[in-house]
Amino acid sequence: MTRLFSLFALFISCLGFSFSASAGQFKDIENLEVHYSSFPSTFLTPEVASTYKIQRSRYSAVINVTVLKKDQEGKPAVAAVLNGQAKNLLGTVKNLSFREVREGNAIYYIAEIKHANEERFSFSIDVSHNGTRGNIEFDQTFYVD
Repeated sequence: MTRLFSLFALFISCLGFSFSASAGQFKDIENLEVHYSSFPSTFLTPEVASTYKIQRSRYSAVINVTVLKKDQEGKPAVAAVLNGQAKNLLGTVKNLSFREVREGNAIYYIAEIKHANEERFSFSIDVSHNGTRGNIEFDQTFYVD
């Protein structure tokens, strides 16, 4: 039950930041609805970060992606393959290493990225599920708090 609460707290943290930043970020890719957010790792409580092995740091951010099957009742979360990278304004590319988090019916993909103060990244993430492929792209500036 504690893990479920921790995941719920992580999900709420992600949604809260996502909604405040741009009223919920998602992209439709054929029969998939891909939700994504990025936020400073310090937005997570130490307990949630520890549970999901996320390093809390002023210089670290989290990218969270959830893939939903929109042509099924209730839009269930589905397993997917994610590959991505982030490029800063100087052209430095950082590969994103996503790991899957499952709790009950929820499936999330989390990656971490180190950043400097006021560093802006352009994210490009390829999403694949059972032959359906697509890409999400977004920009985010991170600040050291």
